[in-house]
Amino acid sequence: MEPDEKKAMIRDIALQVIVISLAIFSFLWMHGIPQRLYAKLRYRPPNPRAVQAKGHFVKGAQLIAQARRSKTASVTTSLAKQALAEAEKAIELDPKDAASHFLKSMALDLQGFRSNALDALDAALSPLAAASLAADERGDALLKRAELKIALSERRADSVLADLNESVKLSPRNAKAWCMLGECCEGNEMGEEAKKAYKEALELEPQLNVAQEALKRLGSSTESKV
Repeated sequence: MEPDEKKAMIRDIALQVIVISLAIFSFLWMHGIPQRLYAKLRYRPPNPRAVQAKGHFVKGAQLIAQARRSKTASVTTSLAKQALAEAEKAIELDPKDAASHFLKSMALDLQGFRSNALDALDAALSPLAAASLAADERGDALLKRAELKIALSERRADSVLADLNESVKLSPRNAKAWCMLGECCEGNEMGEEAKKAYKEALELEPQLNVAQEALKRLGSSTESKV
């Protein structure tokens, strides 16, 4: 091959590479990928209010941990009240952080204010705050909301079951959620769904007595109907 032909071939290849590169970049730009990467890499100074809110949240979480360890009712209540105050300060500074609403719910629940605790969980799971939760965290929040609804005798299948089904979908490794789903299905005479949920719970925790006993009970009840 003559030198001129080689140079021409190299120019053609280089031109093709440039054209292909431009086409790829244009495609990525149309889908906003470079902009999103830039947004992630760009330095963002911390929000002072968010930093303050996290400080109150951490303090409140420590108080909740102490309250749960306490064996004295008066001490538990006092610590829960302090935790509630910290949670409310955090929410005032950063209302979009679901963790602070969840903390408020726990503090209220420890004081026996279950209806108010349920309202706080509703706020944590609202569109305003839920985006700040990871999938498994949202699953845990839904499980806790279902527990509160049951404690308040709000056993409507369209409410509790919806929370529990979504909980196991978001947090499928949570044996407690599967077991509670089984109990709820069983209570609503949904035998097959209950057995499936109990089996899922046992796969995660083979020694879970509640699920073992429930499957035996459901098995015998099914046999008696035949």
